[in-house]
Amino acid sequence: MSSDVPTSDVMKRLFLGRALSNERLGDTMLPKRIALPVFASDALSSNAYATQEILLVLALGGFSLYQYGLWVAAAVVIVYFTVIASYRQTVHAYPGGGGDYEVVERNLGPRSGVFVASSLLIDYVLTVAVSISAAVANLGSIIPFVEQHNVWFAVGFIVIIMTLNLRGVRESGALFAIPVYLFIASIFAMIGWALIEMFIFGEALLAESAGWDIVAQDSYAGLALAFLVARAFSSGTTALTGIEAVANGVPAFKEPKSRNAATTLALLGFISMAMFAGITWLAVRVQVKITESDADLIGLPAGQAQKTVIVQIADAVFHRSGFPVLVIAIATATILALAANTAFTGFPVLGSVLARDGYLPRQLHTRGDRLAFSNGIMTLASLAIVLVIVFQADVSSLIQLYIIGVFVSFTLSQTGMVRHWTRELRDEMDARVRRRMRRSRAVNSFGLVMTGIVLVIVLVTKFTKGAWIVVVAIPIIYLLMQAIHSHYERVRSEMMTFGDAKTTLPARVHVIVLVSKVHKPTLRAVAYARASRPTVIEAVTVDVDRNETATLQREWEQQRIPITLKVLASPYREITRPVLDYVKQLREAHPQDLVTIYIPEYVVGHWWEQILHNQSALRLKSRLLFVPGVMVTSVPWQLEGAHDTSDEGA
Repeated sequence: MSSDVPTSDVMKRLFLGRALSNERLGDTMLPKRIALPVFASDALSSNAYATQEILLVLALGGFSLYQYGLWVAAAVVIVYFTVIASYRQTVHAYPGGGGDYEVVERNLGPRSGVFVASSLLIDYVLTVAVSISAAVANLGSIIPFVEQHNVWFAVGFIVIIMTLNLRGVRESGALFAIPVYLFIASIFAMIGWALIEMFIFGEALLAESAGWDIVAQDSYAGLALAFLVARAFSSGTTALTGIEAVANGVPAFKEPKSRNAATTLALLGFISMAMFAGITWLAVRVQVKITESDADLIGLPAGQAQKTVIVQIADAVFHRSGFPVLVIAIATATILALAANTAFTGFPVLGSVLARDGYLPRQLHTRGDRLAFSNGIMTLASLAIVLVIVFQADVSSLIQLYIIGVFVSFTLSQTGMVRHWTRELRDEMDARVRRRMRRSRAVNSFGLVMTGIVLVIVLVTKFTKGAWIVVVAIPIIYLLMQAIHSHYERVRSEMMTFGDAKTTLPARVHVIVLVSKVHKPTLRAVAYARASRPTVIEAVTVDVDRNETATLQREWEQQRIPITLKVLASPYREITRPVLDYVKQLREAHPQDLVTIYIPEYVVGHWWEQILHNQSALRLKSRLLFVPGVMVTSVPWQLEGAHDTSDEGA
């Protein structure tokens, strides 16, 4: 039997593991201790560079402006807890997993929902690119070879994380839990030891760069100073990235899903902000200095690259002791690399929801062998690799594109939640429930004001620094998704059938008709089968989705189609294998018979439209052609677009 297994399948199983049946889906649900590292690694990891981004901006006015660092951090903390409180209302109200997309789509309309989805998809890709690039930068602070080949190390990390996610969410989550908790423990250990050193032992901790000087780019006062501080704040809000992933990933939690997701959000908020506040306070206390250009830091040894803020703090706290600093650097680099896992969890789920609604190619909707959304995972990895290569894994360049999409979705989501509670209040009569709803609406209203203000600040301060790329990209992706949706709707409309639908009987004979839905291509194939008057007529479908199969059976009976519909079980969601096995059984039982299989298909007008449709028929035909005694024929249904193309060719 092993000789019948393709080499590609052997390699696939080697890297990804054995396929999981539909019954194992419940086993992949995540408890809170695993969900925290899976969904919160992005938000936690942003503490590794959020403080640094604040100081980099303030350094443009010289070291004296570092005094504003703590005030900027305090403003970030306020916004953070506001967003956390707002999303706790969201996960209770919308546990379906659509997150911002579902909230906005239901309350503000489909177009607004797609616009939010466009911004989220872009931000997920940027999350991977920024996190991985920052991880390589931190690792490069202690290993020069990594810094010299940063792009290829970044690409390698993306490929590794993609492979781990293709093995399944729960398995990747268990693997990622250890380094995430190691990062949390190491940062709190560093902060705790610093407090002991300073307030118990009376040590004056100073960073290596404390005695160096910063060359100010300009003198800032009045409005110019306010703008610079606002820009530092907008850079610091990168600490908020990843919060929305929990709302998007509610279906992956164990029951009770909403409560577990809300608890995870609360834990994320307290842990992340305690780390952020501690790192920022230590950076100012030990007098860390860092600039965008090495030339602006007077005192930096020739040929030495600047160390990241985290590494400089660890150096000061542990008195340049090699091992603790190495642990901090490796833990930080690891959490930054794993932060991409949040996007690898959120992007495929959102992509599946959008594909279900017809805004992305249908291939993104279904789960793969390991019950993960494999196509979405590979799409995200490919796009992130392109960004890393284009921007040469430079964090400072990529960070300018970051956060725009997050706050677009934050603001529209809070608007949708305010409208949601207003609508619910109109129908609710219970006084206690109404008080709870009013409280939730107040939380979301405050979140709307805060995130709206931050969005304006981010747009104004980052637009000319590269954020314009995202501002242009979001509408382009929005229009692309609308075009895809229009195509699917046009196809659905053309194939829609009615109870009195009539099709002329042809003269060709069929024995087996493969069906997936009751639509015009299916009715034509059935008509051919009836006209041929074979000895046996049967329609065959493969059960890859129980709900869709039940709908098909119900419509089959309602249409009163006069041939038997046979359902083939497929526990691993394959289409080709169950059909092949069934045909081989027929051949073994009646070796003298000729098995003729007709596959109904529809023909689109353009090559790019073909990409949007499942290629199952093509794969099945290519396999059936090699089975002895079997004839395969396509029953084409030309859509209007195909007729137009044919006329143009003529």
